[in-house]
Amino acid sequence: MSDPTRDNTEAWLAAAQWQRSDQMSEVEAALWRAERHPQASATVCSLLIYDRAPNWGRFRAAHEWVTHVVARTRQRVLEPALPTTTPAWVYDEHFTLDYHLRRRVVSRGMEEVLELCQQQALTPFDRTRPLWEATLITGLEGGKAAYFLKLHHALTDGPGGVELLSLVTSRVREHTEDKPVAPEIEEVAPDPVALAARGVTDVIARAPVSLVEGLRWGRRAVADPSQTLSEVMRYAASLRRVLAPRPAPPSPLFGERDGRSWNFRVMECSAADLKAAGRAGGGSSADAFVAALMAGLRRYHRLHGVEVTELPVSLPISLSRADDPMGGGRFAGGLVALPADIEDAQDLIAAVRGEVFSMRTEPALESVRLLAPVANRLPSEVGAAAMALGAAADLAVSYGPGVAHEVFMAGSRVDRVFPFGPLPGVAVMAAMVSHTGTACIGVNIDGAAVSDVDDLARCLQEGLDEVLALADR
Repeated sequence: MSDPTRDNTEAWLAAAQWQRSDQMSEVEAALWRAERHPQASATVCSLLIYDRAPNWGRFRAAHEWVTHVVARTRQRVLEPALPTTTPAWVYDEHFTLDYHLRRRVVSRGMEEVLELCQQQALTPFDRTRPLWEATLITGLEGGKAAYFLKLHHALTDGPGGVELLSLVTSRVREHTEDKPVAPEIEEVAPDPVALAARGVTDVIARAPVSLVEGLRWGRRAVADPSQTLSEVMRYAASLRRVLAPRPAPPSPLFGERDGRSWNFRVMECSAADLKAAGRAGGGSSADAFVAALMAGLRRYHRLHGVEVTELPVSLPISLSRADDPMGGGRFAGGLVALPADIEDAQDLIAAVRGEVFSMRTEPALESVRLLAPVANRLPSEVGAAAMALGAAADLAVSYGPGVAHEVFMAGSRVDRVFPFGPLPGVAVMAAMVSHTGTACIGVNIDGAAVSDVDDLARCLQEGLDEVLALADR
């Protein structure tokens, strides 16, 4: 059996990887510069439910410690004087923990908690400060409490958020003594002109490498022109499919969207049952989750007397590499047309799996990494226009693994972790992570696109129940 204290120590030490570079990656910079909150937001959130309210003093001390272990939590963004390079992370000389960590008391249970989370999620970040905010919420029934964590996507992606959760939690309820401290790292002087000059120097330094790579590709093209032309044509065809304006007609029910009205709803189920349902349809738990959403949308459209055969959906495609550090925006959003008229849950899962697999094998998905450096040297409006491509979808989906073992924060056990993504022009955003055997689902609904939010939430729950019924067969 592993030693919980040792396991957590290893996680804490791994946090140093988060600050391995003092500059944003090209993808992170694109997310930062293209954001237009809330319509094209890069805010990601998590709502944790505790079995009991933690002691505030111990809770605050734990956050104080984390800000010294994860340097990025004390750093703000510095833009170069000229767009010769990506922004840098520099220490906020005015950092105040009490600005980023707050507490609230509610009296109406989860309904009020979700309303509070919606309001905080819609409030834009102060872009001159570190890009995170957290709120401890007490007053829930049975002495339970909630914790709402709001992060900018340039700071971390979904998997990075799970890694961060592993750092701020403990494997034991008792206080842990002698926690490790992160090694000192060199601070970047907050000088926009020097940062821009460094960008020019980096470009000059990389020029010989780029020239050699270009010559190598040129020699290969001359040696085998037919093979090179074939590869270029295949990539161009993949790029055309990936960047298609809309893979399916939009829903007639989700017309007006302004992204200014976020409505949070939560669902949950047994992770084992969801996995069994996916297996029954020849897929995974992620395929079953997406199928459940499509079943819910089918029910919602029929509730309004509308028949649709397919809907445009944005799915997350991971671009992570083995040597990537913690945090970051290592993903692409692939647009696919998913069926909305298949009533048999088993067939629906199989159809979803086929479409998702086809998208994941598109070579042009890597174009996000390739095009980001170009977009970052152009006016930010160019990147904002690229982000607007996600508006071609009616539904955006995100999913990933969570924490499999029991964890605690300042003595309080974390019972649920509900993720919430932004609304990048879509009508509905649904995210899922697993936590100690429970699939936790957070849904964000655009109130301008959906006038009857509660009806849609009910239909999505019925769609989930429909898919989960496969686990009992």
